[in-house]
Amino acid sequence: MSEKTEKQKKTRRPQLPQRFKTIYWQNFAMTAGVVLLTLVLLGMSFFALSYSYTRNEREADMRAKAGVVSRMVSAYVTGGSLSDMRELATFAASVTDENFLICNLSGNVLLTSDPSLEGRVLSLPEGMTDSVLDGMDTFERTTLGDVYADKYFAVGVPIESMGQTVGVVLAVTEARALTAMWRGFIGMFFMTAVTVLLLAFVVSAWLSMRQSRPISEMAEATRRFADGNFDIRMRGYDDPSEIAELASSFNNMADSLQETERQRREFIANVSHELKTPMTTIAGYTDGILDGTIPPEEERQYLRIISDESRRLSRLVRRMLDISRLQSRELRKSPFDICESMRRVLISMEKKITDRGLDVDANIPDRSVTVLGDNDLITQVVYNLLENATKFARAGSTLYLGLAVANGKAFVSVRNEGDTIPADEIPLLFERFHKSDKSRNQDKDGVGLGLYVVKTILDQHKEQVAVTSEDGVTTFTFTVSLAGGQ
Repeated sequence: MSEKTEKQKKTRRPQLPQRFKTIYWQNFAMTAGVVLLTLVLLGMSFFALSYSYTRNEREADMRAKAGVVSRMVSAYVTGGSLSDMRELATFAASVTDENFLICNLSGNVLLTSDPSLEGRVLSLPEGMTDSVLDGMDTFERTTLGDVYADKYFAVGVPIESMGQTVGVVLAVTEARALTAMWRGFIGMFFMTAVTVLLLAFVVSAWLSMRQSRPISEMAEATRRFADGNFDIRMRGYDDPSEIAELASSFNNMADSLQETERQRREFIANVSHELKTPMTTIAGYTDGILDGTIPPEEERQYLRIISDESRRLSRLVRRMLDISRLQSRELRKSPFDICESMRRVLISMEKKITDRGLDVDANIPDRSVTVLGDNDLITQVVYNLLENATKFARAGSTLYLGLAVANGKAFVSVRNEGDTIPADEIPLLFERFHKSDKSRNQDKDGVGLGLYVVKTILDQHKEQVAVTSEDGVTTFTFTVSLAGGQ
């Protein structure tokens, strides 16, 4: 193994297990981290403030007591005795938590209420007496120049007598006495913080689980979609949250995908069926001619059938390409005269109408009726409907092509006389490759896509098409929006 590979292995960062990379763990870790950081910052602030508050309160209390002792001692300075001051200091110490040291201006301790210091010759640290006399803050944690083995909190107050400073009273107390209450505060805070932290972790875990479960379900459903199973759905969520909206949208998407898959399979089946028939005919008759099964005198007849089926196959492929272009084409709406488009369609259909022996009843206004849409596509709709009506009209009957205007819409109607379409067939007319049994007998050249093209174009324009068929009279009517100002 090369030295470079060894170095890469040593510097490679450790990877977290895959389960810790999930949204649940990321969300939980982030929430728990924020709560923990908040508690740490809050705890540090609380500790600092509580310690400062406790220290200041203790200092004020000790300074007040030292002041009382200072005033009481000043009364004994001129007329009292040292033993009287000792009794006074001892009494003051017995009713408080502090001990008192009474010092002269040189810092020498004259007497003390602390029994542990009896019989010792003591002096305050250099500079401490001057600090007290100068009115400086003397509340500090000190051993008083090794007077005490442990550090004590000390507060000094000057002794005033007859307008002069004659000494210093020092109140001292153990640091443990000051920190006892602060430690109690800390214990209470820690107990509260641990409770809040545990509660926050539980709530965070619950919320993370609740938020990640739908996403996990969606990921599983997506994997099953990829495997071709479109029946899976997400369960409903009652709360009006983004998760519920996401679940609803996901189910709507699943319904749409399932319908698209159904249409795709149906389309493939229909295309296969429609292609199979002419191709089978062409192949069968061609083989019959080649192997001599069909007599030479009948070859022309079967070659004509082969030619017709080839053209029918070509029309089917062309229609399918037209539909593909329609679905991918960008709609370009512009104002145009629909009356002119209807007249052009009638002229182009003249030969087919004449061959069927049909009369035409055209109710097209002489004035222009301007609509908003894609001129070529709307013209295709009119052509397909008129061609369909011509194909299934009874020979010698009358075709109707008319236009009416109402409520901001142009209503184009195409009507023929022939066989009545059954009520259960009407909703199926605009499906791909749909042809009723009767139409299959009459429409030898049709591929069942003309009306589907009509519906596709009108859906792109967000317009409607309706069909009625009663007593042998069938009417197709579609709408087109009028251009502004009409």
